[in-house]
Amino acid sequence: MLERFEIESFLTLAEELHFGRAAERLGVTTGRVSQVIRKLERRIGGPLFERNSRSVRLTAVGQRLADDLVPLVDGMAEALRRATDASRGITGELRVAFLGEWTAPALLKAVRLFRERHPECRVVVREAQLSDSRACLLDGSVDVLIASYPFDGMACGAPLLVEGRVLAVPAGHPLAGEESVSLEVLADHPVVQYPAVTSAAFKRDRTPDRTPSGRPVPKGPAGASFSEMLTLVALGLGVLPVGEHSRRYYPRPDIAYVPLRDAPPIRRGPVWREGNTTARVREFVRAAADVAQSQGPRHEPADGALGRA
Repeated sequence: MLERFEIESFLTLAEELHFGRAAERLGVTTGRVSQVIRKLERRIGGPLFERNSRSVRLTAVGQRLADDLVPLVDGMAEALRRATDASRGITGELRVAFLGEWTAPALLKAVRLFRERHPECRVVVREAQLSDSRACLLDGSVDVLIASYPFDGMACGAPLLVEGRVLAVPAGHPLAGEESVSLEVLADHPVVQYPAVTSAAFKRDRTPDRTPSGRPVPKGPAGASFSEMLTLVALGLGVLPVGEHSRRYYPRPDIAYVPLRDAPPIRRGPVWREGNTTARVREFVRAAADVAQSQGPRHEPADGALGRA
C-alpha cells in the first residue's frame, strides 16, 4: 500500500517535472523528494522518471501510474469532502435559476431531491433571461443555472434534457412545407442572432458562421430575448435553429418549426462558476445527476410528434 506522502510526492513531481519546485510545493527538501521517489521506484521495480542535469520527464511506466492514481486521489478527496459536508450539514441558502420555461420541470425535480437530502438549506428559484444568464453567475446572484451546453467559462454537470433541433421559419416560407431540412440551408438564408452577451461557444453551436461543408452563413438581426428572436423570424428577417421544445412552449401561427435532420442534439443541465463550487453547489449538482441517472435525460418527442406551429 502506498503511503499518502509517497503519492503526493510522485504526483507533484509528475506535474512539476522539477525536483526543486516539487520540494517547494511539498514543503520538504529536494533530497527528501529524491529519497521518496527512489524508494517508490525500488518497490515498483523500474524507473518512474528519466532525469539528467537538464530535465526530468516521466517514463512510460511513470505516466501510466500517474494516469491511474489521479482519478483515485480525486475520488478520495471528493469522498472526504462529502463526509465533511455530511457531518457539518448543508445549511444556508442556495440560489438556482432556469433559462427557458422548458427547463423548469427538470430543475424542480433536482430541487425536490436536494431539499429531501438537505432540509435545512433554503432553495431560492428564479428565472434567468438571455441578457443576464452569464452575469447572474459571475456576480453571484445565482449559484447554479439550468441552461444549454456549451456554456463557455463555466463548469457543467450531467445533462438533464436532451432534444433534437428544428429550424424556425416564417409560416409562409418555402421551407415551411418540408418534412426536414439540412444544416446546409443556413447558407441560403439570414440567421437571426442571439444577444451579444450570450456565451460565445453557445452562439457558435446554435448560430454557426459556416455550414458543415464550409459555406458561410449570413447573419440576420439580433434579438434581446428568445421571444423577440422568434418575432424577427415571423417578420421574415431570418431563420433560427432552435430546440424541439419550441414547438411546445412557443407555438405561434406565424412560425413553422422544421426538423433539422443532420443536426446534433441539444443538451441542457446545471452550469455554475468553477470558483463558486461550494458544498451546497456540489450537493445540488449531485442531486441533479442522480435525477438524470434515475430517469435518463428527458428527450423531447421525435420529429413530427408534435406537429408544426
